[in-house]
Amino acid sequence: MNRQNTVKSISLLFLTVWQNATKFGINQVLFALILILISGIRQICRIAAFSGDGLVKAILKLDKTINKNTIYTILKYLKQSGVSKLQMLLLSKNAHWLHKSGIESIMMDDDSTVKSVCDNHKGAEKGFNTTKKGAKSYHPMLVFVSEMKLLYHTWFRSGAAYTSNGIVDFLKEVKASLPKNIAKVFFRADSGFFSGGLFDLLESFNWYYLVKVKLKNLKRLLQLQTWLEIEGQKDVAICEFIYTAKGWSKPRILRAMRSVKEYVQVSYLGQKQIVPGYQYVCYASSYDMIATELHELYKQRSTSETWIEQVKGHTMAGSTLTDDFWANDILWQLRVLAYNISVMMRQKKNKFKQQEHCSFIDWFIAVPAKITISGHQIELKMYEHHFYKDAWEELDRLIEAA
Repeated sequence: MNRQNTVKSISLLFLTVWQNATKFGINQVLFALILILISGIRQICRIAAFSGDGLVKAILKLDKTINKNTIYTILKYLKQSGVSKLQMLLLSKNAHWLHKSGIESIMMDDDSTVKSVCDNHKGAEKGFNTTKKGAKSYHPMLVFVSEMKLLYHTWFRSGAAYTSNGIVDFLKEVKASLPKNIAKVFFRADSGFFSGGLFDLLESFNWYYLVKVKLKNLKRLLQLQTWLEIEGQKDVAICEFIYTAKGWSKPRILRAMRSVKEYVQVSYLGQKQIVPGYQYVCYASSYDMIATELHELYKQRSTSETWIEQVKGHTMAGSTLTDDFWANDILWQLRVLAYNISVMMRQKKNKFKQQEHCSFIDWFIAVPAKITISGHQIELKMYEHHFYKDAWEELDRLIEAA
């Protein structure tokens, strides 16, 4: 964090007015939260206990443990302005990392995720929720840089927000922050983001895009098309057609693929016949590719969906909640920052870069050790042959050399 100037940036953004009754700086609390979120801790009560660790107190220059009431108070104090500052910090850090990588062409995967809640948390509302229908939830929107596994930007939203709500303004923030070395952007998203306004924006950016089609009458529309069988691919056919949806500024080409899901027996005029049962996929894209090629390109999204599950599960994103919406938003932004820091720590070598976040925690965080204090000296004692020792030492050398 020091090497990336994260400590300095947070200290400058969140200044503390020290008074006689002030016990902790805002930056100290935020640093403590980032450290524990990298470690995978999810409950506020455990967060408070973590800050009492001898090494953590030494790193953060704490005189005493940060109790949970202090954490709640500071998070609520920061309010919406604190969220905005963190979002801008995340964008600037991610842009810096992207520039430093030297990458000129990137693939951006946009998605949203649902976090169900049990109590009446502020901002949690009923909406689209596939895992727990009817439950209140939050519905964050995220965009990844696939080449780096970097969660580039995110908005924490109410559960009542539709998947694509705010996508235009969201991507304008992304575009404004991208470093100048990025010459090509390929944007990919699921059917929840299918909208003419999004396509207009992406075309104005000169970004390439691939979005799955979502229309109420899609199946009926595809059944009316003329299909071309693909040579060498049994039971697969493609088509393309020009379509203008309501509210679109201009018509666009949609490309679809039809494949046989199963053969079923039906009765027709008293006779039994075997007929194919079809399944369809349809895409809108700026690429001049046939539907089967677009389908293969779209299927690669499964990797990004795995990363989203890492953010939700392995980093416990959204699990620790307060009764204040903006405080929950700040916790979400801090989790994203913690996730990205762990990702950037592992960029130097593929065997570390490819590991899921939970593996990273098992290898480098959950290592048995003991803190000893003697003669005003703090020592960290570890078993000489602890698990993953070689990997731990190799990563340490890579970070030191960065």
